[in-house]
Amino acid sequence: MTTTPFDLDRLRRYARDELDVLIENRCRAGEDPYDFIHDLPTVDELVVYELRSDALDARGLTTQYTMARYAANSNRPDADTHRHNVAKLEYDLLREIALEHPDLTRTIWTMIGEI
Repeated sequence: MTTTPFDLDRLRRYARDELDVLIENRCRAGEDPYDFIHDLPTVDELVVYELRSDALDARGLTTQYTMARYAANSNRPDADTHRHNVAKLEYDLLREIALEHPDLTRTIWTMIGEI
């Protein structure tokens, strides 16, 4: 998972565009930005989500990760095990991203605190 600083700048531009579209769509739907803007992810959070998704794809774990997240949110008897496994995998992926992209470290540690 090696991304050059140029790629990080490009990802930030794409994430900014995506965030602008989300804001515009919600405003056009009649929502007041004051009511929802604090619930939206930041540009760097969107970049981290994309890098996490790429890392899952590269490891061939996207389907397993998605299924484990669904199982973790269920009433199944093993939901706690799935929650633990998902949290561990997310922590490991986010930590790896932080090591590769020091500019995202503060955002990543905030995200890790929410796991």
